[in-house]
Amino acid sequence: MEVIPAIDLRGGRCVRLTQGDYDRETVFSDDPLTVARQWAEQGATRLHVVDLDGAREGRPVNDAIVRNIIDAIDLPVQVAGGVRDLAAVDSWLAAGADRVVLGTAAVREPELAGEACRRHGERIVVSIDARGGIVAVEGWREATEERADDLLRKLAALGVQRFVYTDIERDGKLQSPNYESIRAMIAASDAPIIAAGGVAEVSHLVRLADLGAEAAIIGLALYDGRVSLPEALAAVG
Repeated sequence: MEVIPAIDLRGGRCVRLTQGDYDRETVFSDDPLTVARQWAEQGATRLHVVDLDGAREGRPVNDAIVRNIIDAIDLPVQVAGGVRDLAAVDSWLAAGADRVVLGTAAVREPELAGEACRRHGERIVVSIDARGGIVAVEGWREATEERADDLLRKLAALGVQRFVYTDIERDGKLQSPNYESIRAMIAASDAPIIAAGGVAEVSHLVRLADLGAEAAIIGLALYDGRVSLPEALAAVG
């Protein structure tokens, strides 16, 4: 299983939010590029870079920093946050992103996600973010009426080949992933699932691997030192 460090950007800094709450922010670095280099030096095989301001505004905001990371780090980068149309998808891929993650746009316009996948195949990932199994959008601020597993099945039928699943209630809480919901998402489709939210120790990663997750995104536990990236990679590699 792949272990993917998250680099969440807000106001040009590397931060973490608790449960996606923009009022509960912890700043870890004023230099995201140095953070990206750190994870690369410790053995990361991929980075998950999120423009939190972009997710909130519905357009790229920290795009210059994201492009600097893509250009400077010899690792595949999957870019998320504020990607709302096909032009933004094409722009990020042209800039060197390995994958582009659609969230709100895929929920609001499933056909857009399908068209993006027809153009770019596995380089398109859809992020399904949920509270209590119900999908949230617009930087996790708005609840929909759609169940996460139903959305996954619908989008998989339209051609989406890979998903990130985040349990918002576990994100940044350092409790544990929601294994039950992750298991349900894995069972809902043959598409690979990247699990996010709640990882606090290496044993959590091992259990996610046993469940069949293709990868796990890890943030706060890396930044506060609870998890060593080399140890995590060795445990599930």
